[in-house]
Amino acid sequence: MAANANGVPTPRSPLARIQTQKKQNGICHDDSGKPVKAQTIDELHSLQKKRSAPTTPLEGAQGAFASLSEEERQRQQLQSISASLASLTRETGPKLVKGDPAKTQAVARVAHHHHVEAPTISVSDSSLKFTHVLYNLSPAELYEQAIKYEKGSFITSTGALATLSGAKTGRAPRDKRVVIDDSTQDELWWGKGSPNIEMDEHTFMVNRERAVDYLNSLDKVFVNDQFLNWDPQNRIKVRIVSARAYHSLFMHNMCIRPTPEELENFGTPDFTIYNAGQFPCNRYTHYMTSSTSIDLNLARREMVILGTQYAGEMKKGLFSVMHYLMPKRQILSLHSGCNMGKDGDVALFFGLSGTGKTTLSTDHNRYLIGDDEHCWSDNGVSNIEGGCYAKCIGLSREKEPDIWNAIKFGTVLENVVFDEHTREVDYEEKSVTENTRAAYPIEYIPNAKIPCVGSHPKNVILLACDAFGVLPPVSKLSLAQTMYHFISGYTALVAGTEDGIKEPTATFSACFGAAFIMLHPTKYAAMLAEKMQKHGATGWLVNTGWSGGSYGYGSRIKLPYTRKIIDAIHSGSLLNATYLKTEVFGLEIPTEIEGVPSQILRPENTWADKKAYKDTLLKLAGLFKKNFETFTNYKIGKDNKLTEEILAAGPNF
Repeated sequence: MAANANGVPTPRSPLARIQTQKKQNGICHDDSGKPVKAQTIDELHSLQKKRSAPTTPLEGAQGAFASLSEEERQRQQLQSISASLASLTRETGPKLVKGDPAKTQAVARVAHHHHVEAPTISVSDSSLKFTHVLYNLSPAELYEQAIKYEKGSFITSTGALATLSGAKTGRAPRDKRVVIDDSTQDELWWGKGSPNIEMDEHTFMVNRERAVDYLNSLDKVFVNDQFLNWDPQNRIKVRIVSARAYHSLFMHNMCIRPTPEELENFGTPDFTIYNAGQFPCNRYTHYMTSSTSIDLNLARREMVILGTQYAGEMKKGLFSVMHYLMPKRQILSLHSGCNMGKDGDVALFFGLSGTGKTTLSTDHNRYLIGDDEHCWSDNGVSNIEGGCYAKCIGLSREKEPDIWNAIKFGTVLENVVFDEHTREVDYEEKSVTENTRAAYPIEYIPNAKIPCVGSHPKNVILLACDAFGVLPPVSKLSLAQTMYHFISGYTALVAGTEDGIKEPTATFSACFGAAFIMLHPTKYAAMLAEKMQKHGATGWLVNTGWSGGSYGYGSRIKLPYTRKIIDAIHSGSLLNATYLKTEVFGLEIPTEIEGVPSQILRPENTWADKKAYKDTLLKLAGLFKKNFETFTNYKIGKDNKLTEEILAAGPNF
């Protein structure tokens, strides 16, 4: 008991009296609070969620879904998806119903409204069942599906979804096939050096049937309808049909996400992916070399994935498609990073793994248009994707703060290792694979430019990590030199030899992305030169590798120096510098750059052993020439003059 000021105990205040009244059904209610509008737990749960999809057509919409009732719109949407999943041996697609099969009551309510009529021939078990479509689910819904049904899915301490991609933790380029037909036989790049391995139409259809039958046998499939290319005049509608929430969330992040209104009027996709990666291909099928097959049919606008659950196959498969479709519209597709200054000046960054493309294109003083895939059209540049796919190995808050902070709710973390109790990720750990990745929407980067479009590039920067130590830190390129080095796509890796000594190994990847291009590299190079000339862009070759000697003798060029070089390129001050021409490669190098020691600008000045420098320079020049032999037989232009100019722009010794 409490006491008053005189110390006399006072009685406690009585509890508020519960007022009750008897209803007609004889149940006594607590009237101290307003009752919920539910009679059962299920009804209470149904009140938790409100409908968010719009039911009104787009203003002035002309699409197939304009001015339709919600029920008719749903029916046509399911018909479109059913047509995508149609088997060769059955004239119609599977019976479809929207929603999670676990929610049986909801299924029962809508099944008679939205199913597609059963096939009249070739009746099979799959034709007697409903396939549940989980259509364009939100990240929260996909988290629930992954954690409930996919082993190896966990929420990390920062809110990201950690997943496993199964036995394959990287792309399988040797298992990628492209259908060769009357059209692609002449259009695409085949043969030595090409990433395109042929398959015939019949084999593709065998694999497509296998994938579609597998997907139709499941209780549920995930369907994403999304876009590629932020340029509204040239965007591509893509449909991804998959069996895993992980794949659906990955593509939700990596493709451009439609608004609810755009989704209502989506209609028929321009390209469809069938991801049946949990199911292997038949090794006895012609052209198959393993249980994995990634197949592109450009005539049917379809891609089939069997035998690999690695999500990057979808991303890069669509990039290959864009490398085919965009040049047909006179649009150049590019494997590059892209950023824009406060004054609107745009720069493209090309570079293979380890050259610093991501680090240098991510600049807090500039807007990020995109980190990996772009188009250059008459309208300017545009990002192809709606997200970023960042490497995670060795990631730290200090080195890559933007990527670190982007790993939060909605982000997919592939094959990372984490503490079993705290769920904190160890980014140094590579027990599963060294190729750990994070896929997140581009909006997660604070200085991303939304929409991801920009004006015509002012600078085209080719990055090379030259472990031989003979290329200058920066060179200004002529148009022909830009084409030569763009086609070459050079960097140097450090590989271990048998006796334990590490030495540089030259790596060449045409157009800085040979694994994804569809046409001959010279076609992309000619388009790049034409656009650079038309819009007054300058080409630069930047070496982020070694100086003062090859790997093991010299030292890596300091990142602050490289950043100063890039800053001078962006500001335009480097155009006004005094230049000298180097021997062998014939590169123009500036005599001074503010903030960069002048000595390192000329590689021979940094080598103590001048003979070793000359020998190494000639060795690298020889490697360039040997690599370029693949492209010398391909003629560009009516009189082959451009081909001769490009060859003359290479090393001369």
